[in-house]
Amino acid sequence: EQPVTYEQIFIFTLLAGVFAMLVWGRIRYDLVALSALVIAVAGGVVPAEHAFSGFGHEAVVIIALVLVVSRAMVNAGAVEFIAQYVVNAQRSLPVHIGIMSVVGAALSAVINNVAALVILMTLDMETARKAARSVSLSLMPLSFATILGGMITLIGTPPNIVIAQYRRDAFGEPFAMFDFAPVGIVCAIAGIAFVATIGWRLLPKRLQASPQEAVESAVYFAEAGFPEDSEWVGKTPRDLAELADQHDVVILGLIRRGKRLAGFSFDETIMKSDRLMLEGDPKSIEAFSGKAKLEIAGTPAKDGLTSRSMTIVEAIVPAGARAEGRSADSMRLLGRRGVTLLGLSRQGARSRNRVRQTTIRAGDVLLLLGPDNRVADAIEWMGAMALADKSHTVIQRSKALTTIGIFAAAVAAAVAGLLPLTVALAAAVALYAFFNIVGPSEVYEAVEWPVIVLLGSLIPLGLALEETGGTALIADFIVQQTDALPVWGVLVLVMVVTMTLSDFLNNVATALIAAPVAVGVANSMGVNPDPFLMGVAVAASCAFLTPIGHKNNTIIMGLGGYRFGDYWRMGLPLEIIIILVSVPMILLVWPL
Repeated sequence: EQPVTYEQIFIFTLLAGVFAMLVWGRIRYDLVALSALVIAVAGGVVPAEHAFSGFGHEAVVIIALVLVVSRAMVNAGAVEFIAQYVVNAQRSLPVHIGIMSVVGAALSAVINNVAALVILMTLDMETARKAARSVSLSLMPLSFATILGGMITLIGTPPNIVIAQYRRDAFGEPFAMFDFAPVGIVCAIAGIAFVATIGWRLLPKRLQASPQEAVESAVYFAEAGFPEDSEWVGKTPRDLAELADQHDVVILGLIRRGKRLAGFSFDETIMKSDRLMLEGDPKSIEAFSGKAKLEIAGTPAKDGLTSRSMTIVEAIVPAGARAEGRSADSMRLLGRRGVTLLGLSRQGARSRNRVRQTTIRAGDVLLLLGPDNRVADAIEWMGAMALADKSHTVIQRSKALTTIGIFAAAVAAAVAGLLPLTVALAAAVALYAFFNIVGPSEVYEAVEWPVIVLLGSLIPLGLALEETGGTALIADFIVQQTDALPVWGVLVLVMVVTMTLSDFLNNVATALIAAPVAVGVANSMGVNPDPFLMGVAVAASCAFLTPIGHKNNTIIMGLGGYRFGDYWRMGLPLEIIIILVSVPMILLVWPL
């Protein structure tokens, strides 16, 4: 046997320390990974000239671009466009979970699965509220479904990108866009069938009795006008009532020639210069105004609410602020600052005044619309304070089909081999910026930089593990301990170990470490490494036992009222099902 070298001892000790720190979770994972990279360079196992080579790796670039594409899909309402046809509070819970899960999985196959969950969970929570049931019964199934859907394509989840690029580095040819689909689709179908029929019933009964209500925004009164070519001119507010009701918006009346008409004006004929007075929360007002193609002061009418990337921010007015005792019109908020006062909330009281002519008092919460940087400047100038986590992207619904078309063209160009995937996605991002679907600052905000730092730092460490012979040592140990098992049994073992790691570590880190070990095991046994790589891709994505294994599970924890121990109840049977259905499918599509 070959003696263990200094480099192997060093890299094993360092990676053990990284794993321990990631499981401990007190220090941010990107800082842990970057620190480990610096230590590896200082220890001589990673050459200084290769220290930051990971940041230029194709996997890192693809993940960053996919996150920007996901933001564009959200901004243009592409997801909302699809979801509006499938959400219905009248359906039974299993049917609702089944439909939401299918939509979530399908969206996760083409956009980042975290983005798919964030959008769909707001619809899921709204449906739960209307159906008067606990959101805890449907949020976890939805989270698991979006994780499963990401396994279907190359760009659906970061582990698939990591595995594809590792195969290119190791064998000269990456996995293609839809190479993951046969196994991913079977896993998604089996997983969704389980969470929709049995899985949700395994959640603890205490959650059913105490639904967790999401923190809701304040209720505002706001104004919206009618563009010249509006379909509502010549009709009455009563004709808009059903659409308003669907979006939980109340029509308070009509403003004509600067004055509010008496009563609710439901049967008054709408004129071009009229404005509607509305009451609702920010998202409801934004969604209703966009759907009805209404115009808000200071925003172009031809694209509904906006023709560029805009944000709605909630801000509270403290005593002594510059805005106190003044109105938006007297401050010339729109003319000087390029920001519109969209709505105003005052302890639930309704106002008979026009929003922009209402005198602002201390304690009022303002709903401000404008480009990100301008809104921030206006809030500071007025002496107001933005409420944390109370900003809402204004959806550019007229650009939904353009956004989907650009993305479809990019994927088609990559699949047809006309462009490398990185170039195709970069071209899509450039077009999104050109059409103002994603603003210049949003391109950078959309990228999850901690994940990029984690990946860029761990790639050289993974390479060092291979080059020092560490991967071969682990692979030989696994083969020696499992020589009585058939090859498929070793594949199952590799997947179980990878799944267990993924439940406690970041799935990107798990894929980076497990991929070379899996290939080493396959080479030691003299079999095709592809089924082992595909097994790692599947297993690294399946983090269902804990709230820390996947960001989607972390996001739903507070909203659903879940505890750490609730996840394994539905997650453990699901992981067993994934092993049972994926291994035969992997061996069928990727023979040994």
